[in-house]
Amino acid sequence: MTTTVQAFAPVSKEDLAFIGTDPIPTEPYYRSDYFELEREAIFKRSWIQMGHICEIPEPGSFIVRAFEAGNASLLITRDRDGEVRAFHNACPHRGTQLVQVDGGKRSRFTCPYHGWTFSNQGKLLAAPEADKFYINPSDCTLPAVSVGVCAGFIFINLDKSPRQSLQEYLGPLVAELEKLPHARATTYSEYTYEVDANWKLTYDNFQENYHLRFLHPRSGEAAGGPQNPYGYPTRYGFHDPHRSQTIWSNPDAKPLPFQAFAFGKGARHAMEAGYKLEDKEYFGIFPNLFILGAAMTPFSQCIMPIAANKTRSIIRLYWIGEDDSASKRFAREYAMATALDIHCEDRAVIEAGHRGLASGALSHLHFQSQEVLCRHLYNQVDKRVQAYKAELENRGASE
Repeated sequence: MTTTVQAFAPVSKEDLAFIGTDPIPTEPYYRSDYFELEREAIFKRSWIQMGHICEIPEPGSFIVRAFEAGNASLLITRDRDGEVRAFHNACPHRGTQLVQVDGGKRSRFTCPYHGWTFSNQGKLLAAPEADKFYINPSDCTLPAVSVGVCAGFIFINLDKSPRQSLQEYLGPLVAELEKLPHARATTYSEYTYEVDANWKLTYDNFQENYHLRFLHPRSGEAAGGPQNPYGYPTRYGFHDPHRSQTIWSNPDAKPLPFQAFAFGKGARHAMEAGYKLEDKEYFGIFPNLFILGAAMTPFSQCIMPIAANKTRSIIRLYWIGEDDSASKRFAREYAMATALDIHCEDRAVIEAGHRGLASGALSHLHFQSQEVLCRHLYNQVDKRVQAYKAELENRGASE
């Protein structure tokens, strides 16, 4: 097995100054009124990742997803023609949530309240005593939601008329994402946890390596080495509103014997699938998804806002093929355990950061050059919030 040693070329702060250098106001990281603006300006208008195509592998498959930031429950199905569709999980009769389970396989869905039945294409199939209504119930289809798929990831958009298709929204990143192992995944490992902190603080923790040597001296050992002691990325990319970075790995890292076994098996399986081990690109998809395109650990994390001070993190590792050998199962389980270990070290400091900001003691926070992706996220969020506020003002002036 041979790998390419990636030399470290530092990115200077002068190279990154165009993103901005001013202190950042703290209130957007904890105020409820700002969070409400984010919900309307961003989460109800952007493409949001809700699942993966491997969860609905055949006609009749469906999943249900809670989306608190959009005040929605979403029913995502694959119809008899294989097309992926998405609907609000709400019966158009009286609004009752139609499906009460997380997923499965059905060709039709029946409301538990009054028995209205719908196809997985959203069409009303039956409504008891339909002749007693004052409208034609056949016009009462399930409320559709815009849906798109890229690299196997299923995205939805609550905007009734999205300004861009998913492919337009992702732009040049589409071609890069479609190369990733995630695009061919047939299964995944997952864990979720909730953090008592704002969603931007939670996201920011996972898009800067400035904290690695302080918070992860053990679990992050492989990230740093003589060439690059702090494990900083070799490149940053900005694809408004998205961002990327190239992750550097320590070629001199010395894993323990059981780690070497797990890494070796994972590397062999990745190469058998046709992926290069040195490829480690991080993609931050606005507003709340990031994807690590590493062959051995095809990782994604979706940061789901629940409230101004609460966030759900959904972490997945995507795999091609089932666990058909003990060594493959061990390699995958170890990769997942390693990710969980790192996240356990992060959670407390994220919450401590939120408590510190929410106290109101600080008017501004400060980002250095290696936290440039954090600044970029704030810039993109605030740009949309301010545009939405102006939209409201203009609307009020015209009424």
